[in-house]
Amino acid sequence: MASERDVRARLQRAGQEHLLRFCAELAPGPRAALLAELEPLEPEALREHCLSAAAACARPPGPPPDLAARLRPLPRERVGSASRGDPETRRLWEEEGFHQIALNKVAVLLLAGGQGTRLGVTYPKGMYQVGLPSQKTLYQLQAERIRRVEQLAGECHGTRCTVPWYIMTSEFTLGPTAEFFKENDFFQLDPDNVVMFEQRMLPAVTFDGRAILERKDKVAMAPDGNGGLYRALADHRILEDMERRGVEFVHVYCVDNILVRLADPLFIGFCVMRRADCGAKVVEKAYPEEPVGVVCQVDGVLQVLEYSEISPEIAELRAPDGGLLYNAGNICNHFFTRDFLQMVTREFEPLLKPHVAVKKVPYVDEKGNPVKPLKPNGIKMEKFVFDVFQFAKNFVAFEVLREEEFSPLKNSDSADRDNPSTARRALLAQHYQWALQAGAHFLDEHGARLPELPSLPGSREPLAICEISPLVSYSGEGLEVYLRGREFQSPLILDEKRARALQP
Repeated sequence: MASERDVRARLQRAGQEHLLRFCAELAPGPRAALLAELEPLEPEALREHCLSAAAACARPPGPPPDLAARLRPLPRERVGSASRGDPETRRLWEEEGFHQIALNKVAVLLLAGGQGTRLGVTYPKGMYQVGLPSQKTLYQLQAERIRRVEQLAGECHGTRCTVPWYIMTSEFTLGPTAEFFKENDFFQLDPDNVVMFEQRMLPAVTFDGRAILERKDKVAMAPDGNGGLYRALADHRILEDMERRGVEFVHVYCVDNILVRLADPLFIGFCVMRRADCGAKVVEKAYPEEPVGVVCQVDGVLQVLEYSEISPEIAELRAPDGGLLYNAGNICNHFFTRDFLQMVTREFEPLLKPHVAVKKVPYVDEKGNPVKPLKPNGIKMEKFVFDVFQFAKNFVAFEVLREEEFSPLKNSDSADRDNPSTARRALLAQHYQWALQAGAHFLDEHGARLPELPSLPGSREPLAICEISPLVSYSGEGLEVYLRGREFQSPLILDEKRARALQP
């Protein structure tokens, strides 16, 4: 380990020597921990990080003044749909997706480096329960979807197959996530096929370009954004592991979408048959100011513009059919070929420009007293996973229905949307609709049949509570054998045990 003298000299070169201002007061253990944290920070890179963060934050917010002239919607010829168009074409896409899964060529990669701060919890989001009757967490739902899609692909092609699960964590989430998986026996997945790795951390920076000391013995660090994926893939030789397993196609997604379809055969098949090297699922924006990025063209290059980069005037523009002109909402649900990811890590990652996130960052004052700021006081620099779209030779988008595939868990229930209640309602409403489509009937408390509707007009609540295990059905398939013509009272929890009991 480097000495205090060496670390101090390196910090002087970076203009950040203040990070050691309490070093003399520290006991040997905390002093060693601080020096160990500072030692890997390269002086030139640290200096550049702090200066660029301050400069980026100082730039005026909002879109460039000439953006409107450079902006175009997503070209229709690059877009497929999960619900529109020819059903036979969709069948062929799904068939191709199952074929690739059965060949062990598909992996899923979870972006799980963020904490549940906005949810009001101190543990990783994947460990969160939204209040389902089964009390399943996000991690369990996702693990069971992997098991089910492996089973479906195996049944289609008469083989056993594996969808490896790569999980990108951070310093904050790696330990709790690994322990949670061990406690739950990896949700019956083979531990060798669950690969966890850590993204890099970067110092938070004040508005005048000084790295923030969170405690006397610790720098305020933050994950480098979900775009830190590309450095992490190289750091931990993940692409080499994929190559060893024969993986050619990777489905990348974010932990907080309760409706996400892992290794979705329809999406995988569409991208493979279109020979895409990069793809993104999109949903139609619900309203002009919805805070989601938009997949579009800037100067003819396909990319995602964050909602803060689009003016209200542009966001409200309408297409000839009356819908929003810029309506392709990005949901952090992507397809990449392994070859494309290798090209990004080798050539393009250094070209990605960090984005500014202004946050409340706890710090110590000049006397060493801890301070929890009441307003934003620091900058966290992040890269975004979608920043690589611009480098794709053949980018495609795939439209999906929001009620079927997108309900993010961002906030606590004190917020109006994207909270545990909205996520829970979205999943239960979807499962209730699946049950109705499979021919089930539901009874009220008096034994009378409920209407054949997903919900009452004007209400977002399903008429009855129905939760279907992913181990029974991945996307609503195969439920007729258990449900057709049967009557149930709410709540119905259709797990593997109940399904076996209902099977004729």
